[in-house]
Amino acid sequence: MQEAEIQRGDWMSPEAGKVTFGAYASEWIDDRVLKHRTELLYRGLLKNHLAPAFGNRCLADIKEADVRRWRKERLGVVGQSTVAKAYQLLKSIMGTAVNDELIRKNPCRIKGAGMPDTPEREMIPLAKVVEIVTTVPERYRALVLLGTFASLRWGELVGLRRTHLDLDAGVLRVVGALVEIGGGKVLDDSPKSRAGRRVVSIPPEIIPELRVHLEMFAEPGEQGRVFTGPNGGPLKHSGFRRTWDRTRKAVGLPSLHFHDLRHIGNTLAASTGASLKELMSRMGHSSTRAALIYQHASQDRDRVIAKALGQAFKRARAGGHEKPSGTQRARKIIKFP
Repeated sequence: MQEAEIQRGDWMSPEAGKVTFGAYASEWIDDRVLKHRTELLYRGLLKNHLAPAFGNRCLADIKEADVRRWRKERLGVVGQSTVAKAYQLLKSIMGTAVNDELIRKNPCRIKGAGMPDTPEREMIPLAKVVEIVTTVPERYRALVLLGTFASLRWGELVGLRRTHLDLDAGVLRVVGALVEIGGGKVLDDSPKSRAGRRVVSIPPEIIPELRVHLEMFAEPGEQGRVFTGPNGGPLKHSGFRRTWDRTRKAVGLPSLHFHDLRHIGNTLAASTGASLKELMSRMGHSSTRAALIYQHASQDRDRVIAKALGQAFKRARAGGHEKPSGTQRARKIIKFP
């Protein structure tokens, strides 16, 4: 048996998979060139979710049933999104172990486990966005406007510098992002993906507000930050949180996340009839998955419109006393109420 496996190139030393998952996973992260935020995420997932269950176990001893039990236990403790991220990391680490010929097959084989079924966020009316703009302190109004109507992520917004804005041409360039790491430290980073480097057109209606912001609140100089904190330093999400909490409560939307503003802008962009490629470009996505979500939302709205039209047609047809036929039917004009 062993001889046949050697001849086929399938033989694997029984000692190969004896390395512990904890040691291998830690080395796996060390060996990769990762963005600061990604490395922090991976180390947090390993420490809090994977190491307690698998850290002291040998790679070869982790079976598919173990992974299923671990996932079920985690789903009862933390949110589905966190479990999906932890599962994706586990699957990647074990996939590398397969490539390194430490184990024969990847025990992470649960279909769809790495794709959380996140509920669609409620679409708030634009009137509420206007209310937020008038309620939030003046130094943050442009932040809300660009977060909504330029579809920028938080890190992209606070990473903007004056040189990235061309208000005469009505565009901005996304070339970097600001990332917060432990201890309140902030670092300049590249966008989330290569597609994140992009040029975004700005609605003309919000440009006057942006000009006022640059004059009153942005750092001076070509490389000055567009958005800063009250003391002039980089604007941190942790420092902005209290302001956002007060604002969203004041407008009656206590569960609204700042990131939901981007969701609103993306949905509005999809409703204009933008193509999948156009949405991906504006949103800064390299895959079609997220863009398809917003196109789907737009299609759902179109179905609502079609249903309303059908109901109007039904009411109009029910209002007639006779069923027209032949030429009469062809010439009859249906008036929608």
